[in-house]
Amino acid sequence: MYPVERSSARLELRELVSDDVDALLAIYGSAKATEHLSFDPRTRDQVEQIVTRSIAAATATPRTEYALAVIEQETAELIGFGRLAIDPHQQRGATMGFALRPASWGVGYGLETVKLLLDAAFDGLNLHRVWGARSPLNTASARTMEAAGMVEEGTIREHVLKAGKWRDSVVHAILDREWDAAR
Repeated sequence: MYPVERSSARLELRELVSDDVDALLAIYGSAKATEHLSFDPRTRDQVEQIVTRSIAAATATPRTEYALAVIEQETAELIGFGRLAIDPHQQRGATMGFALRPASWGVGYGLETVKLLLDAAFDGLNLHRVWGARSPLNTASARTMEAAGMVEEGTIREHVLKAGKWRDSVVHAILDREWDAAR
């Protein structure tokens, strides 16, 4: 599926472009935005490499990664990032992740982003199962995934090494039939 284009009342998902580096740096370079993510803040060079790899991956055959910009329709600004990665260890399955710039938190954009990603996964890619992992301390992400119909499945112990310390991850997942029932 290329290009990915999905929209909701306030947001749009689209493919990344090279001009997105600085806007993405506002998320990936922010200590606040990456506090609960699996990595420390990135440099501009690292973000530029991520964007370059993501643009190349978008037209790969077969496509296994969908790295997408989250755009606020009213302002046309990039306010977030969403990702689907086909899971090579499960048939018709993918992992999901998302991050928003802190100035966009608390107004429901996370839920809209997750729903757009799930729509792309189930209706666009015909997947069976999508799962995502979060920091145990990220209760906002837990509420967001649950509101989208995802079910908390369990904890992966000491799954992430961040800032020199091991951290657990809590897994949430949704099946295609659950997505159909939740809409």
